[in-house]
Amino acid sequence: MTRNLTIDNLNVLVYGNASEMGVAASNLVAKNLNEAIRDRESANLILATGASQFSFLKALRECEIDWQKVTVFHLDEYQGISDSHPASFRKYLKDRILDHVDPKQVHFLNGDAENPDDEILRYTNLLKEHPIDVACIGIGENGHLAFNDPPVADFEDSHLVKLVALDEACRNQQLGEGWFRTFEEVPERALTLTIPAIMSSKSISCVVPDQRKANAVYSALNGEISTACPASILRTHPKATLFLDSDSASQIGR
Repeated sequence: MTRNLTIDNLNVLVYGNASEMGVAASNLVAKNLNEAIRDRESANLILATGASQFSFLKALRECEIDWQKVTVFHLDEYQGISDSHPASFRKYLKDRILDHVDPKQVHFLNGDAENPDDEILRYTNLLKEHPIDVACIGIGENGHLAFNDPPVADFEDSHLVKLVALDEACRNQQLGEGWFRTFEEVPERALTLTIPAIMSSKSISCVVPDQRKANAVYSALNGEISTACPASILRTHPKATLFLDSDSASQIGR
């Protein structure tokens, strides 16, 4: 670790590279999951997706966790794509971690559900039945959390899950990360956990590597706590840690 600072309530840890950052985040997540398992014989976990999570998920697979006592949720899914689509977050999680660790139960958010309202209700009820112990998230290039882009983010949202329109910056990020061949292929809408759903987690681990995230990190840490940068709300959580590498942290002190 090269730097450790606290901004409001948020603990910020900076590492030399994405690999070191991912290992550190996985160790903290494993610790929090194991504490929940010790206390009540089970744990509930939210996992994020995207290129930013590669090193973290690789390291998490190697942690000592009794996965047979862990129930897994995820943050979001594009509307209208199947779980076999190369960009599907369900496929991403199966390929990168879930098929390797065999959790007790996995509850996927089905973006291709025939009736989105029914799917939102189903997932909302599951979240209410399984209070989240650890939420593993990232920050988008536009400052989003999950698919809560600035135009739709709501810190006081009455919903836990909703269908949202994706803004242009968000869709360009998905294209830039290589999940789609053209901008037109990127879905315009997605199902997502809301800001209150994420913030209700007992602990939050936010993993954000790469230079392309440096502006969003700066805004999240230095700007007003506002939906103009949805990630800024993390500064109000009592047990949240932001993991950065040297690139994503490069503008913190500008």
